[in-house]
Amino acid sequence: MNRIIYLIRHGKTPGNLEKRYIGITDEELSPEGIAELKNIHYPKTDIVFSSPLKRALSTAEVLFPEAKPIIIEDIRETDFGEFEGKNYDDLKTDPGYQAWIDSGGKAPFPSGESFEEANIRALKGFRKILELSQDKRTVSVVTHGGVIMAVLQNLFGGDYYDYHIENGKGYSFEISSDGLCSRLSSGLYTG
Repeated sequence: MNRIIYLIRHGKTPGNLEKRYIGITDEELSPEGIAELKNIHYPKTDIVFSSPLKRALSTAEVLFPEAKPIIIEDIRETDFGEFEGKNYDDLKTDPGYQAWIDSGGKAPFPSGESFEEANIRALKGFRKILELSQDKRTVSVVTHGGVIMAVLQNLFGGDYYDYHIENGKGYSFEISSDGLCSRLSSGLYTG
């Protein structure tokens, strides 16, 4: 049976509005983020999975109020280490930040996760979701930008940053029982 997978980025938080690196910080949605989510309509789903972080769980609650999300620890956002909670203005004179920028975003975050560690963890979480949803036709996953980019790059190729998506928006695709993926669509379902 082919399944339709929806990968949805959580709604806006205060940190997102200030363009801060919000990874493992367990931040709530902003009032603006909640209002925006209430104007987004995703199709009904058979099962909902979520990151354990409040912003993802709250997004799942707004978008799918009838569902009880299944929490998958491995689809939490990247640990940004020393950059956590900071934005460009806070970091622009930091040599560690400049080194990270010069690496194209591929170097490990100082005192945080490496790009590779975060991607391996995200893919492990996605595989668990596929295992737990084998008998479902539509699967919704509320998670974070980094997780979405890692999963889609792994499945569809291209550059990691090609799959960046705005808060509350998402991608959908079909996956067959033999693991073949097709029909990638983005940014759908805005009310």
